[in-house]
Amino acid sequence: MTSPISAIGAIDGLSGLGGVNGLSGIGSLDGTGGDAGVPAPTGPNTDFGGMLSKGLENVQASQSKANDLAVKVADGTLTDPAQYTMAATEASLGLQLTMAVRNKAVDAFQEIMRMQA
Repeated sequence: MTSPISAIGAIDGLSGLGGVNGLSGIGSLDGTGGDAGVPAPTGPNTDFGGMLSKGLENVQASQSKANDLAVKVADGTLTDPAQYTMAATEASLGLQLTMAVRNKAVDAFQEIMRMQA
């Protein structure tokens, strides 16, 4: 298991992810090459890049919370050690989920690169 302190370095490397760029030149899939008559997407899935960025920020926030509670445990100022245990577990699970999503994205990218044109 990764310690909460060393896991922050892994998240810092991922925090630069922003919106998905380079997709604006892709036309519609029906062969017309334009967006005529196609309604704009609405709802919770309109901005995948923003959703991914928000998820990474949440994971980093849970890592930070676990680190703060670890310092309080070391200082002896934390009255309930279960708070640290829960925060550390949440941070660890968040990091594991982030790494699993990243690995699947890399696998998908590699599979696309293996496809013949």
